[in-house]
Amino acid sequence: MEFFIENWIYLIIPVTSGLVGWLTNVLALRMTFYPLEFKGIPPYLGWQGIIPAKAGVMAGKAVDLITKNLVKIEDQFQQIEIHRLIEIMSPELERVSKKIIEEVMNAQAPALWERLPVKVRNHLHQRVIEELPVTVEALMREINNNIGELFDLRTMVVDTLIADKGLLNKIFIKCGASEFKFIERSGAYFGFLFGLIQMFIWNYFQPWWFLPLAGLVVGFSTNWLALKLIFKPEKSWKFGSFEIQGLFIKRQNEVSAEYSAIIAGQILTSPRIFDSIFYGNRSGHVTDLIKKHVSKVVDLAAGSSLEIIQLVAGTRKYKIIKNIAYSSFKEDLRIVLSQAFSYTEQALDLENTLRSKMQALPPRKFASFLHPIFEEDELKLIAVGAFLGGLAGLIQLYLFF
Repeated sequence: MEFFIENWIYLIIPVTSGLVGWLTNVLALRMTFYPLEFKGIPPYLGWQGIIPAKAGVMAGKAVDLITKNLVKIEDQFQQIEIHRLIEIMSPELERVSKKIIEEVMNAQAPALWERLPVKVRNHLHQRVIEELPVTVEALMREINNNIGELFDLRTMVVDTLIADKGLLNKIFIKCGASEFKFIERSGAYFGFLFGLIQMFIWNYFQPWWFLPLAGLVVGFSTNWLALKLIFKPEKSWKFGSFEIQGLFIKRQNEVSAEYSAIIAGQILTSPRIFDSIFYGNRSGHVTDLIKKHVSKVVDLAAGSSLEIIQLVAGTRKYKIIKNIAYSSFKEDLRIVLSQAFSYTEQALDLENTLRSKMQALPPRKFASFLHPIFEEDELKLIAVGAFLGGLAGLIQLYLFF
């Protein structure tokens, strides 16, 4: 006690070491996620969060982990009952059927359409109303059976997360919330302990370079230890009632539920999936399928009455009619599909599938869901801690002399 009364200034060392350990870890985490966009003078003078700066790489790793370990999109789509899908969309398909007939006739034969008896008009409407759901069902079955070729899951997820870097951050921040708190607090604990060692050494050994060097070591060590303790050891080690295991791995069930809810609820949603199928980078194939099936509806309608046969006489005009029918159908396609979004969410059951598969993963594969954010720039994070620790050592040196 007398030593501390006479040399109370020595307590600056463990206190500042603890403060520096906490601060370096807080800053390292902050620099991992923020800012979302580059701040400063590009390309070198400034900073962008490590995750946002590598959004494409991180998103790619995330989707690869999902598709290789958790879900096969072809299997999920087989759970959709196409007949049930068409039943749900029927009211909108009926509206679209009438719209197609009106637009085709008013565009190509308005005078004839005006003169046609109501009975004939109704017959034409009814014919398309009957045929369009059948044709759309055939279209959806063809898409469902070839979903692996027509739906680019990887591109959809990567594009979504590159466009919304905040959502990419959210995945890691929410899933690793407990671990990030541990990193922050452990910086203070480890820093203080290392500081006590520094204090006793400094009492006997006081070269000017010792405190800056010790600060650098403390900054390095606190970050390194915190990162290692999150994922190591992978397997649980038990010593009586005491158990040691990587903090993230211990929370596998909890993290799996959180991760699955975000992925299924904000990324792999029915609107995003169907938008990707019908309007994404592979939509050219789907467009050809739509044209083929809409053309079939027009053929069936054209063969149902003499007036339509007379109207469509000639190849050129017939092609125009089919193009108008296709455009009309495509214009309302998303509204039609939106009627079934709730059902498809339920049928795909992605959240439950992701959660159960993720909870069953072995520890190493499970750890790989969070580890990429550290693997990418682990040395950079540790280096930031070391630099700030060395800076704090210089401040300690100033306070002493």
